[in-house]
Amino acid sequence: MNSTPNYSELASKNKQYLWHPFTQMKDYCENDPLIIERGEGVKLFDVNGKAYYDGFSSVWLNVHGHCVPELNQAITEQLERIAHSTLLGMANVPAIQLAEKLVKITPNGLNKVFYSDCGATGVEIALKMAFQYWQNKGSSGKTRFITMNQAYHGDTIGAVSVGAIPLYHKVYKPLLFSPYTIPYPNTYREESAGAALEQTLQALEALLQEKSSEIAAIIIEPIVQGASGMIVMPEGCLKRIAELAAAHQVLFIADEVATGFGRTGKMFACEHEDVTPDIMIVAKGITAGYLPLAATLTTDEIYEGFYANYEEQKTFFHGHSYTGNPLGCAVALASLDLFESRGLVEKVATDATWLEQQWPSFLERKHVGDIRQKGLMIGIELVLDKQDRTPYHWNDRIGVKVSQRSKELGLLTRPLGNVIVFIPPLSSTRDELLEMIQILYQAIVEVTEGIEI
Repeated sequence: MNSTPNYSELASKNKQYLWHPFTQMKDYCENDPLIIERGEGVKLFDVNGKAYYDGFSSVWLNVHGHCVPELNQAITEQLERIAHSTLLGMANVPAIQLAEKLVKITPNGLNKVFYSDCGATGVEIALKMAFQYWQNKGSSGKTRFITMNQAYHGDTIGAVSVGAIPLYHKVYKPLLFSPYTIPYPNTYREESAGAALEQTLQALEALLQEKSSEIAAIIIEPIVQGASGMIVMPEGCLKRIAELAAAHQVLFIADEVATGFGRTGKMFACEHEDVTPDIMIVAKGITAGYLPLAATLTTDEIYEGFYANYEEQKTFFHGHSYTGNPLGCAVALASLDLFESRGLVEKVATDATWLEQQWPSFLERKHVGDIRQKGLMIGIELVLDKQDRTPYHWNDRIGVKVSQRSKELGLLTRPLGNVIVFIPPLSSTRDELLEMIQILYQAIVEVTEGIEI
């Protein structure tokens, strides 16, 4: 095995050759980069040997921790058989087995699985599938989509089109199709949860009553809207949205890329309100952070809209080179086995209840405006003025500074503007969770109040 190059050499080559995602490289290149060498459990280790808690699950991916023997073994055993074979007109063993497993664990009625390699491509598939479904059915006027304010669904052109975070999306506007946008119920920024809920539902119902004949589908992040700052839906909202869509013959697409695989205390967020979407996208935690894989699941009714004689040209003309990759499917199967054997979803639900009891001390601090949580998805919103809920200015970089201080103290996370994200691996013990939130607390107090702890 080749030895790891020294830090200075790697840092120099990193700045010379790499362009990092969602990163202003001018700022990045002015600082010493963090370079990870290995992972163990819920910790990551840099090339200098310093350990860090993985407080955002390596961008919301990690489930069981790093370097898990059972997952390593699953990949090794599959690698000895075959690394990849196409699903275009063929099949492979793990892809079939995983599809069966996904159908069994997702909401009832999602009976067909279409693979891709990440959340954005899974969303792209869902949009094209919904659009073509209506074309195949003869409803050629149903070409528009509904999204929600501050939504994020990925970075491909279709996914960006149904995104609604101006910072990320406005520069690409000339390339995009235009969806209808309705409010996402933000109970911190509205007068009450009831008011936020009614605003969303009234806007959706009015839009559907007027425009349903031209709308193919609505796409939402169920229960928790992630990139907007971990905004949690009021109870009953998801169910009512699904009912309104069905009543107006509009397909309902659930983007469970971030919320799926136990993250919210259910295997999938839709389960909190017994909702079966017409199309559901899963990714991120599907392979426990090991390999790129995603799946778009749909109902028999939608599948049958494409099931026709060859001459009718109703085929879904879409596919990716690594669709249904056997290595990814094999490790996903092993991960789901661990979910079952370790009772992981139930563990998340109980850990989440315990974790809720830790937040009062945070909320006593003068710049902690709100803490939003569902399962092990947590957003801590920092505000300049707590009474008036006045946000910090973007140029204050308050989230960046808190995350930087957390890194110095041994915890990695990434802010969403003024919201500090805490999304630990689901396998984290309570002692580990406690150490992580103590670091967060210290970083928040030191940065926002200038008090050393």
